Amino acid sequence: MLAFIDFTLIDLIDILLVGLIIFQLYKLTKGTVAIRIFFGILAIYLLWKLVTALQMQMLGEILGQFIGVGVIALIIVFQQELRQFLLFIGSREIVGSKPGFMQRWFNQGEEGEFAYEAVLNACERMGKSKTGALIVIARTSDPSAFIRSSRSVDAKLSSYLLESIFFKNSPLHDGAVLIRNRRIVSASGVLPVTQNEKAPQNIGMRHRAALGISEQSDAIAIVVSEETGSLAYAENGLLHQHVSVEKIKEALTTHE
Repeated sequence: MLAFIDFTLIDLIDILLVGLIIFQLYKLTKGTVAIRIFFGILAIYLLWKLVTALQMQMLGEILGQFIGVGVIALIIVFQQELRQFLLFIGSREIVGSKPGFMQRWFNQGEEGEFAYEAVLNACERMGKSKTGALIVIARTSDPSAFIRSSRSVDAKLSSYLLESIFFKNSPLHDGAVLIRNRRIVSASGVLPVTQNEKAPQNIGMRHRAALGISEQSDAIAIVVSEETGSLAYAENGLLHQHVSVEKIKEALTTHE
C-alpha cells in the first residue's frame, strides 16, 4: 500500500520562506569569494538531509556534528553578508516605512534650503576643479563603526566647509567625510574596500571604498574623481559612475 506525504499549506509556506532566505543569501554573496563557501555549505547541508532520510546513522551523525559546529563558522565567515541581510530585513521593503525618508530627514535648514544642496553644490564645484572627494551620508544605520582613523569635526553642513576639507593642501583631504543628521561628523576616514570580484577593474581606491561602505551599511557614498572630475555614487553595493548632480539628488531623496 502506497503512503502519501501529508502536504499542508504550512509546509508550502515553510518551503517558500526557506527559498526566500536562500535566494537573498545568494544575492548578497553573488560576485564575492563567499559565494563558493555558500555553495559548499549548502551542498553539505543537502547531503546531510539526504543521509538522514536514508537512515545512514553513522554518516548522518558525522555530518550532523559538522553542521552544528558550522553555525559558528558561518557567523565568522559571513560577517559582512549577514550584516547586509539584517539591513535588508530592517529596510522599508520589509517593515513598510513610508517613501521619501531621506527627503524628510534632509529637511530645510536655517537658510531655507534643503541641506543636501550643500553637498550637491560642493560636488559640482569640486568636479569642475577636479578636486577628489569621498562623502558618506548616513541613513538609518550608523556607518561610523566601519570607518577607521577618522578625525572628529562635528560641524554644521556647509558646501564651503566641504570644499575646504577636500582642498588638496588640507590635512583632512585624504579620506572620507561622514555626514549624519545634517552635520559633518568626521573627516579623513578610512573606509572598508569592496571585495566584490565583479567590481569594475578600472576604478580607483575612492570608488572601491565607496562600494565597500555601501556594502557594509545602508549609507550612500558620493565620489568626485580627481582625474576626470566626474561624479559617482555607491548605494546598496552598486556603483553608479559618470552621473549628473540631478541623479545624485534623486538618490538622496529616494530611499529605495
